[in-house]
Amino acid sequence: MTNNDRPDIASPVRTRAIMETYGLNFKKSLGQNFLTDVNILKKIVDAAGVDENDDVLEIGPGIGALTEQIAKRAHNVLALELDDRLIPVLAETLEPYDNIQVVKQDVLKADLKQLLSKHFDGQHHVKVVANLPYYITSPIIIHLLETGLSFDSIVVMMQKEVAERLGAHSGTKAYGSLSIRVQYQMNVKVAFIVPKTVFVPQPKVDSAIVILSPKEILALPKDEQFFFKVVKGCFQHRRKTIWNNLQSFLGKKKVNKEKLQQMLLELDVSPKTRAENLSIDEFVQLANKIIELKIIEK
Repeated sequence: MTNNDRPDIASPVRTRAIMETYGLNFKKSLGQNFLTDVNILKKIVDAAGVDENDDVLEIGPGIGALTEQIAKRAHNVLALELDDRLIPVLAETLEPYDNIQVVKQDVLKADLKQLLSKHFDGQHHVKVVANLPYYITSPIIIHLLETGLSFDSIVVMMQKEVAERLGAHSGTKAYGSLSIRVQYQMNVKVAFIVPKTVFVPQPKVDSAIVILSPKEILALPKDEQFFFKVVKGCFQHRRKTIWNNLQSFLGKKKVNKEKLQQMLLELDVSPKTRAENLSIDEFVQLANKIIELKIIEK
């Protein structure tokens, strides 16, 4: 049987055969749910706009279903897989493709700059395309943003609920520190919804394909890391007011309440408002003012 005659890895028949051949079961601890609809995988690659000008980083290739579809269009693919059991499986399923490198690596511990420098030539756009493990979706996205790497785009599958949080606007229940952390650097677009019925094993919820693309940061914080801490602090207790959360975050014994009141007045923010009602720009101004007015007493 030639490669052209082989059914795609993602087909239910091929997936089942691979699982049986290697005696595989699914590790809940690694968030393993394998997609068995080839058309949806092709739509993911379409959403990422992958072509021969792109080098693609994939996280968690599983048995290679999405990897295969990416490799058919991309210049090169670097796939990071944590599960030891899947390394020999991937060696077999992806053997026909000479533009794929599979590396056993935990993406959260990986030196991505070093890895990409080693496996990519630096002459092509770099994109991330992945079906992320549900249980560590947010940490992986934050890790990618913190690398300082210039990804052309990040196109990932995640739980629909998490996708809604990423793209949420101020004033909505889904809006929170994760929304701000991602939208501070990236434009967020939900490309399409993936029903739970196309996975093996079937998860309890539907998924979504999210496209993250870099954007120009207009409101710059004086101290970026402090800005992120302020955002998390203000969302620590969602039902509490900005006034209460800021005091708790800054330390009630150290905070100068008069300066805190002055700051909120200058920013035209009611002490009774909640964090979900502030925009990203307003949070940047808030963090900058805390530093400028020296609201924390030493």
